[in-house]
Parts: sequence; C-alpha cells; structure tokens
Amino acid sequence: MPAKILDGRVLAKELKEQLRQEVVGLKEKTGAVPRMINVMIGETHGACAYANSQKRIAEQIGICYELANLAQDISQEDLIAYVRKLNDDESVNGIMIHKPIPGHIDYRKVANCLDVAKDVEGINATNVGKMLLGETEMIPCTPAAVMEHIKSTGMDVRGKEVVIVGASEIVGKPLSLLFLRQMATVSVCHIATSEAGRLDEHLARADILVVAVGKAELIKGDKIKDGAIVVDVGINQLGDKMVGDVCFKSASQKASYITPVPGGVGPVTVVMLMRNGIEAYKMQKGIKS
Repeated sequence: MPAKILDGRVLAKELKEQLRQEVVGLKEKTGAVPRMINVMIGETHGACAYANSQKRIAEQIGICYELANLAQDISQEDLIAYVRKLNDDESVNGIMIHKPIPGHIDYRKVANCLDVAKDVEGINATNVGKMLLGETEMIPCTPAAVMEHIKSTGMDVRGKEVVIVGASEIVGKPLSLLFLRQMATVSVCHIATSEAGRLDEHLARADILVVAVGKAELIKGDKIKDGAIVVDVGINQLGDKMVGDVCFKSASQKASYITPVPGGVGPVTVVMLMRNGIEAYKMQKGIKS
C-alpha cells in the first residue's frame, strides 16, 4: 500500500492557527505581541524571498516581524555591535541572523553574541548546550519541524529504531538529541558510515528514517524497511524539478508515511521559527508555557 503523505502545508496551517490563538491570548494578557528582527547582511533574490515568506507567516500569526538590511561589506565588529544593540533593546524579543552571510563574517562568533533569551534559531552555543540537557525550548527550527511531522503520525517514538542520515550541526546532531529525549534508539549515519559499507544495514532496521545530506535521491526505496516513517529534509535541483534526498517514487511504495519535496519539512520549519519567537517572548515576560 502506498505511503500516506505527510503534507507540510496542511500541518503548517494547523500549527499557525494554534500559534495565532496563543498570540491573541498573550496580547490580551500583556498588551503587546512578540517582536522579531531578522538581520540580513547584503541581499540576494533567494534570501529576500525567504525573508518575505517569514514575514507573511509572522503576520498571519500576529507576530511583529522586521527585516534589518545591513551592508554587504559591514565589518564583523560593526555587525556584533549591532547585534548587541538589539540584545539591549527590551522591545526586541527575538533575533535571527539570516543566511547566507558574507565570507568575511565569522558566523559562529556572531551567533555566540546573541542574547540566549532572544536566540530564536537556537544557534548560540549556550542554547545548544541547554538543549543537550533538555533545559530550553529554543529548538533549531528544522529539527523541530521533523519532530512535528513524526508527532502528526501518532507513533509512540519510545523504543523505536531511528536512523538519521546526515550529521550536520543544524539538523542531524540536534535531531538526535530530540529523539533521545523521547527514548528512541538513535543511529546517526555520515560519510564514514558509507565508507565502511554499513549504511544499508542501518537503513534496513529504521522504524523512522530522516535524511538530510543534500544529495538528490540518494536513498532508494529498496533500502527502506517496510512500514518505516520517512522524513526527507533534503532540497535539491534535479534537471527542471526539485527533489529530496530520498527517491520519493520508490520509497513511497515501502514507507507507511513520507514527506514530499517540496511541501514537506520546509513549510513547517518557518512556523517553528515563529514558535520560538513566542517562547522567547514568554520567557522574557515571565509567562510559563
């Protein structure tokens, strides 16, 4: 039986409505709404399009979202000074650093200058450490989106075999912590797994498979366990179409649930950013979730 489609657009719509209602309640309680600033260094068509998408979703939820355009040649010192100014501004509840950034900027240094309570992408080293200990709600947005897709299936993750293909700092590693928090058994595969010829054996036992490597249709359906939940984080251009890291056509014949590309994880990721903005606001106002 073909897999059920985990439609990110439908899930995002449901989550947006939940957040919109929460913002209405916060405004009634505090007289204000969360205010988020997206810091963009220079401008590219793709980056501006994504920022506009964020702004549109923020407005639908009721969040105040502003884009701060800084010069492409801004020095790192001036950028850090600007970020610290936002840190000190009590009217700003959330800050993000829009990617891509120019090569002369050290992204990690800038990220670690963010106020921990305003870091809505969860990229500051302190927030990363707090996530390891389960002490923060500032979860990186793509891993959070993956977990929302899994939650929507109704599967109890406890004790399940989870295989994550891709060990990046922004997806694979934090995602492994989120699954561990729910008592799953987690394997994180990477280039050395493939070099050792061990990837297929991991794929074959995955009750939940998440792939985030950036290689078009790397994982074929015949490698996937019957009935697995498959979440494809990859976005790749293949000829004139956009595809994921999983071969959707063959994988959908083996999986029980699968995300499409496009229209899977992506739409939910932006909503998770807004959720972090709301959590930041509540944290700063002393409002318990």
